[in-house]
Amino acid sequence: MADVPVKDSLFVIWSSPDPETAHKLAFMYAHSALKKLWWGRVRLIIWGPSARLAANDEQIRQRLREMMADGVEVWACRACSDGYGLSEPLEALGIDVFHVGQAVTDMLKEGWTSLNF
Repeated sequence: MADVPVKDSLFVIWSSPDPETAHKLAFMYAHSALKKLWWGRVRLIIWGPSARLAANDEQIRQRLREMMADGVEVWACRACSDGYGLSEPLEALGIDVFHVGQAVTDMLKEGWTSLNF
């Protein structure tokens, strides 16, 4: 998706361990934003305690699979997921697990729009 302009690119940091925040805010907006073409490129970043839900809650896992199937890019912070011992199940789900700090910094400096939940 390198051909999508930065002004049409959104990343969503999902850090809340609350399932309702995931379903009713982070996932609802990120998924709709791409499906309804509000944004040309959407990345959902699992950062911090949300990694526990992503790895262990089957409803959350199903929603992540659906979003990825529809083109939402899903990343997870390796430092966090390693700290929780969850990198392997996140990777098995198809999530790109790596140290996201530099990538987030780069996206901010490039002008991506960001949301945090």
